[in-house]
Amino acid sequence: MAEKLLEVKNLTKQFSVGRNKVITAVNGLTFDIYKGETFGLVGESGCGKSTTGRTIIRLYEATSGQVLFDNEDVHGKKSKKDLLKFNRKMQMIFQDPSSSLNPRMTVMDIIAEGLDVHKLVSNEAERRGRVEELLQTVGLNKEHATRFPHEFSGGQRQRIGIARALAVQPELIIADEPISALDVSIQAQVVNLLKKLQKEQGLTYLFIAHDLSMVKYISDRIGVMYFGNMVELADSEELYKNPIHPYTKSLLSAIPLPDPNYERARQRTAYDPSIHDTSEEPEFREVKPGHWVRCTRKELEQYKKELGI
Repeated sequence: MAEKLLEVKNLTKQFSVGRNKVITAVNGLTFDIYKGETFGLVGESGCGKSTTGRTIIRLYEATSGQVLFDNEDVHGKKSKKDLLKFNRKMQMIFQDPSSSLNPRMTVMDIIAEGLDVHKLVSNEAERRGRVEELLQTVGLNKEHATRFPHEFSGGQRQRIGIARALAVQPELIIADEPISALDVSIQAQVVNLLKKLQKEQGLTYLFIAHDLSMVKYISDRIGVMYFGNMVELADSEELYKNPIHPYTKSLLSAIPLPDPNYERARQRTAYDPSIHDTSEEPEFREVKPGHWVRCTRKELEQYKKELGI
């Protein structure tokens, strides 16, 4: 059985929005990520996907719950030295490659920032050589090192962001909608680059997105979020072949296909939260091995009956 790299247990993140008012962005999330896999996290805008990623990496402090990375509590009180060690193991690729790169810094300094902070190079020649090597790894040229972010296209800027994340040789990369700001023609190139790097360097990904077709392509397992809750979790193929939760079915029905006749005829499924049984609080339950759904006991029996279990 694969080894767990990240364990998220009952993770909750709330934001204060004025006097005595709190918004719960992430509500009691629980899931694991195994070494070497890509875990896809999907859902509509505002469901809490990005907040989950930022809380895991400790850009946000968790309100409650635990995040364990290699069995160490990410949100436990840590010394500066411990935080530095943790920050090297987990890196993030941000959604907007334009705003995530400092416009006043050269590509050399942007990529080398992690090398400098963690003291991974001992002299300028080694620093330059490592940056040039990283640029070539992500499909850019070493001559690009002296340029500034505004001189690149969106796809190239995202490659620079990927190189920056790779610089400190992390174990886990949180990719927060890394392709949503890119042209469709460039998206596949970036995803294929991520898959190639994963194979070569043994990386583990948390891939956050709302493009369900691309998530299926890159992910081993997928978690579906709705209003801060995880409503379904399963292997990628299983989730697409046998969606159980009505919200998941609604999301999948919205995926466009390159077939005009099919598109004209197909029926999209709208999700109505009021259809759920309200006699008890729903919980995350295993409907069949490896396939989890947030539901009540009554709904669980109904789902099993539908699946012929």
